[in-house]
Amino acid sequence: MFDIGFSELMVIALVALIVIGPERLPRVARTLGALLGRAQRYVNDVKSDIQREVNLDELKDLKSTFQDAAKSVQESVSEVGKDLQATQESLNQSVSGAGEITHEAAAEPRSESEISAASPQLDLALDNKSAADPAAASKA
Repeated sequence: MFDIGFSELMVIALVALIVIGPERLPRVARTLGALLGRAQRYVNDVKSDIQREVNLDELKDLKSTFQDAAKSVQESVSEVGKDLQATQESLNQSVSGAGEITHEAAAEPRSESEISAASPQLDLALDNKSAADPAAASKA
């Protein structure tokens, strides 16, 4: 801190011994040491308070950064949820629309020729004569 050498300290001690005197010098030295100790503690307390404030500001900045990140994640999750819900509703509408079509188709009676024209596999299952008699099936 100060650039004081050993020789300078000896000169200060000699002057203090002459000015203060040998009887009061130990008491003055103790008092001076106590005052310097208090000053050092005060300076250290101020330094630690300043350091805590700096750390607190850094933590507040970090907290705001995390809160912003959490908000953005929450917004993106809600957007994805809305998209999924819209997709679910459209699928539900298309499934319910297809269900209505099949219900309407089931309500209308069809002839065997309409069914066989619509599905050739179904025609084989309905034609019991050709399944039982292969010779009759080859004539038809």
